[in-house]
Amino acid sequence: MSTGPGADSAPAPADHNSPPAPKTRSSMFSSLKIRNYRLFFTGQVVSNTGTWMQRIAQDWLVLSLTGSSAAVGFTTALQFLPMLLFGLYGGVLVDRLPKRPTLLATQAAMGLTGLALAFLTLGGHVQVWHVYVAAFAVGLATVIDNPARQSFVAEMVGPGQLQNAVSLNSANFQSARLVGPAVAGLLITGFGTGWAFLLNGLSFVAPIAGLLLMRSRELNEVERTPRGKGQLREGLRYVAGRPDLMWPIILVGFIGTFGFNFPVWLSAYADDVFHAGAGGYSLFNTLMAVGSVAGALLAARRGTARLRVLIAAAVAFGVLEILAALAPSYWLFALLMVPIGMAGLTVNVTANTAVQMGTDPAMRGRVMALFMMVFMGGTPLGAPVVGWITDAYGPRVGFAAGGVVSALAAATVGLALARVGGLRLSVGWHNGHPHVRFVPRARELATAA
Repeated sequence: MSTGPGADSAPAPADHNSPPAPKTRSSMFSSLKIRNYRLFFTGQVVSNTGTWMQRIAQDWLVLSLTGSSAAVGFTTALQFLPMLLFGLYGGVLVDRLPKRPTLLATQAAMGLTGLALAFLTLGGHVQVWHVYVAAFAVGLATVIDNPARQSFVAEMVGPGQLQNAVSLNSANFQSARLVGPAVAGLLITGFGTGWAFLLNGLSFVAPIAGLLLMRSRELNEVERTPRGKGQLREGLRYVAGRPDLMWPIILVGFIGTFGFNFPVWLSAYADDVFHAGAGGYSLFNTLMAVGSVAGALLAARRGTARLRVLIAAAVAFGVLEILAALAPSYWLFALLMVPIGMAGLTVNVTANTAVQMGTDPAMRGRVMALFMMVFMGGTPLGAPVVGWITDAYGPRVGFAAGGVVSALAAATVGLALARVGGLRLSVGWHNGHPHVRFVPRARELATAA
């Protein structure tokens, strides 16, 4: 039986047949002692750097071709639209398929897409619809790739190292933002966007090699779900009956839809507000990555994914976005990217880990597909709206609107979790300072419920 959603930490995995993970003191990089995960991690370092290079180049190319923030938002929407349309079906397939061969196919497909866009750009034939098609193609591969990678982590490291590995994956991805945007900025200003696309396509050789070098006997194989009717509905019913899974997914849905539209906002701030060009856009992304890496490494040291940390980080994320929207100077805006990155990454890692650790392994592909569909798939709905607001009312209004929605969603979900978990909000003073926390409801209220 799962723990209540109001508990501070995520419940243990619902696989009651496996022994509980031993209580050991975890170091920041403990999961890297596992050879298969080390190969996976190394390959992702290279590929993630290329991915961030392509993201910067793609956004800047679309802005250069169209001069429209709405077009940048539309490109982002196309990349995440397949997750919204087909994400749940991707999770059903992932629960049925072997993870490593599946990842070999999806990584190869994304690499070929990057190479095709590179040849079009370097040949001088690229048009904006080519970028749209490439973004949609990457999104289609992501429908399978993302839940497969999320589920494969547990097979590589087992439940005892899952929290650490998920956090290091996030640190890996965000660390690439320190290198990828900087290299992309140099390539775009010195040689053109095509070279960033080319290097991204070639970078997929690294994760493919890592997957091929893994030892199958060292994987913690999970029994695959046989083909059957109603598996999609089964996954949805499973989440609906677990408030400790459902509410974090709802929260990341709101934040992913309205709070994570940075390609729209940061390109507009660099181009229209501060007139800093591609170099400024790269700097904003790099500084956000600094905060994201710090947040991921702090998460790697934590032994549990606490829901109160999730709510606090989500509120802070929204408030910081509002403050950044009002920042009067270039450098103050740039420096605020650091805490925004830290808060945003803490939301992502804490929610991801809580959901993974609380899910039965046989359901993990479908649940993580729902998680990623809500988190990433909401972007096709939010990005065009945010892009339109940014074009119509200016980048400051667009950025502030995203922060307001994120903060309100965090507060609402926090109160819902507290209510379901039998907690109430307590406001008072402690040592001369305001003190806000959740405490258990009075015993008589609990027994009457």
